[in-house]
Amino acid sequence: MPFRMTEMVGCEFPLFAFSHCRDVVAAASRAGGFGVLGAVSYTPEQLEHELAWIDDNVDGKPYGIDVLIPETQAVGRTVSGDEIIAQIPPQYRDFTRAILRDAGIGADEGAPHGGSQAPNTSLGQELLEVSFNHPVRLIANALGTAPPEMIAAGKKHGIPVAALVGAREHALKQVAAGVDIIVAQGSEGGGHCGEVATVVLVPEVIAAIEQAGADIPVLAAGGIMTGRQMAGMMAMGAAGAWCGSVWLASPEAETSEVFRQKMVEAGSRDTIRSKHRTGKYSRQLRTSWHDRWEKAGLAALPMPLMSLLVEPVLRTIDQAAVGGNAAAQDLATYWVGQGLGLVNDQRGTATIVQDFKQDFVAAFENLAANLD
Repeated sequence: MPFRMTEMVGCEFPLFAFSHCRDVVAAASRAGGFGVLGAVSYTPEQLEHELAWIDDNVDGKPYGIDVLIPETQAVGRTVSGDEIIAQIPPQYRDFTRAILRDAGIGADEGAPHGGSQAPNTSLGQELLEVSFNHPVRLIANALGTAPPEMIAAGKKHGIPVAALVGAREHALKQVAAGVDIIVAQGSEGGGHCGEVATVVLVPEVIAAIEQAGADIPVLAAGGIMTGRQMAGMMAMGAAGAWCGSVWLASPEAETSEVFRQKMVEAGSRDTIRSKHRTGKYSRQLRTSWHDRWEKAGLAALPMPLMSLLVEPVLRTIDQAAVGGNAAAQDLATYWVGQGLGLVNDQRGTATIVQDFKQDFVAAFENLAANLD
């Protein structure tokens, strides 16, 4: 039986696999799901390379792209990366250097560096133009209301536009903006997230859209790690599931072996919503990294200053962790949702998609049996 979303984007099963890794995107789409590449960290040239690779490895299956065009940021849109970095207070630089030194890592190895613009509307539009040269079947905006330029571009190219929301009022703003798909992400989700739980948010958003007189499909997101959970969300009216954390322990993911093992060993209470990575609340694996920031009492810098400061530091920590540095391994963190408690091994992406399908069917068969 076809689903609304499968007809809309051309996939076989309405499981949307968000990932920063092209390998996960291609593998998920080949297995019948729908891979979505998170492109926020790419330059237009890098994105062209990644999408060309996906085209060659996706076996003609559909996939999409997710970009970040924030509504507000702490710096002007034409300011260079080096000029932004100059705005980072010295005590913050000193603090991150101290973290590295205490872990036995060269303090200058994680120095912030510029060379490019901060995330902005202009760069987001450039990434979209690159994507339109490839057979993408979905574009999504990861933070804030989808801008008019994105909506117009989607309509021009016949590609549906999706937007992530974490609250009922955000969904209504997206409806007014003209998006085609809403991704309702609960607080359990990894990365940027709000405060409302998925099981509450999804039906609330669906009801709000219906009351507004709109007919827009809603994808459920946040803590969904199994086909049974996906079936439950769809029983409540969702058109499919949008998942990110479930892929992070797979061998294809961009994560290190150190993080994957930490993820497998962690439980659902081992995550934290923190501003000490991007400047906005995002859920991550809690480690001594967060403990150090909390003990220091330093408030998070606004976006994009915080990420420009800490991302080079965290990359340096990851490299040291992979090299066997125990202190770095303790600090190593990444975005991940509370559903990590349901991950018990490092299964491959295709296996995860197949397990979702089987669990999904089993859930509905169980429900039907109980109705007899």
